[in-house]
Amino acid sequence: MDIELTILGCGSSSGTPAIGCDCPTCASPDPKNRRTRASALLRANGVNFLIDTGPDLRQQALRENLRQVDAVLYTHPHADHLNGIDDLRAFCYLKRGAIPLFGSPFMMGNIRERFGYALHAAGAQWDKPVLETHAVEGPFSFSGVTVTPIPVMHGPWPILGWRIGDVAYLTDVSAIPDASWPLLAGVRLLLLDCLRRTPYPSHLSVTQALALAAQLGAAHTVLIHMTHELEYHSLSADCPAGVEVGYDGMRLQLSYG
Repeated sequence: MDIELTILGCGSSSGTPAIGCDCPTCASPDPKNRRTRASALLRANGVNFLIDTGPDLRQQALRENLRQVDAVLYTHPHADHLNGIDDLRAFCYLKRGAIPLFGSPFMMGNIRERFGYALHAAGAQWDKPVLETHAVEGPFSFSGVTVTPIPVMHGPWPILGWRIGDVAYLTDVSAIPDASWPLLAGVRLLLLDCLRRTPYPSHLSVTQALALAAQLGAAHTVLIHMTHELEYHSLSADCPAGVEVGYDGMRLQLSYG
């Protein structure tokens, strides 16, 4: 299977630059220090899986010339991962069809409660998203691609990471439950939460992320979901072999099978 993952955004909920901040990262002209809210596009055997719909989705899609979304995999319903859902309307219009959404029963219930207007049949003008919710609690197949949800903890809150083939995407994670470790066995490319240097209750710090990356043992780990406290080159200098700092627009490819 051939997989290409594009980091659409690797920023935290505030993005970088943060509003009103003049720190070295926010003031940096380096594009690798400009981070939109966390999201990714994973293309497997020609199928485009969008991970989360943050509030910067339109900007990200235009930047990457993204014109096709076949399904959305949701991690959790925080605003920086969900509130760009209306921008799926453009992809429904281009497709002239509904886009299926996948996530935990809690996640799908949250979408039905908050965005119920997007769950109806298309109107003549395609003026709203046309979406279908699918609650999942284990691996499933979509267009011939096996997708595995990975239960992880976001502070006290259970959320989902996602695995397709040998690629896993774990954002907003503070701990991995024992039962989820077997689901990550053999992962070769890992996208991993890394909020800031000082500890935080619901995210991995730099030290924690590097320790977890070593424990998981993926050949290639890319750090994501970073605040403006983490400057790209400074953090890169602290990364061991096999660990890399992510940036918006970064493309990663993996072929096997």
